[in-house]
Amino acid sequence: MTLQEATNFFESLKAETAKTSETKIYEKFLHVLRELKNRAFSKDEIQSIETELDNLNLESNPENRKKYFKKAFRKFENYLKDTFSLTSKGHYTNLGIAFGLSFGVLIGVVLLSSIERSLGISYGISFGLLVGMLVGRYMDSQVKAAGNLI
Repeated sequence: MTLQEATNFFESLKAETAKTSETKIYEKFLHVLRELKNRAFSKDEIQSIETELDNLNLESNPENRKKYFKKAFRKFENYLKDTFSLTSKGHYTNLGIAFGLSFGVLIGVVLLSSIERSLGISYGISFGLLVGMLVGRYMDSQVKAAGNLI
């Protein structure tokens, strides 16, 4: 499946669905496909991307479209990240927030529970969230500066 065929396929799916949750997934796919069209890839790289689109088996007719295409989008994003070091906007921010919250709870329980357990946990979560967001934003800005943002 070529990039143009995939774009046409997702535009037709977007036009025929009434569910906003499905529409959002289709729009994400369309955004990534448009960004890939605008990039300068060699013929081998384009062939590799098209092969990956074929491997996703997008033209099948699943019962739960939202779940199927969400999973396919994650696989495609991981492929682009592993093969071409391309990441989507906010990828590292989301990752940083998740890790920050996790470690924030740990810091709150272990280090700040001497204040008061619930207060220590809430301070830990707040601190972890802030640090995770800052680190994630910094990493996203590095990706953007390197030109690897889609």
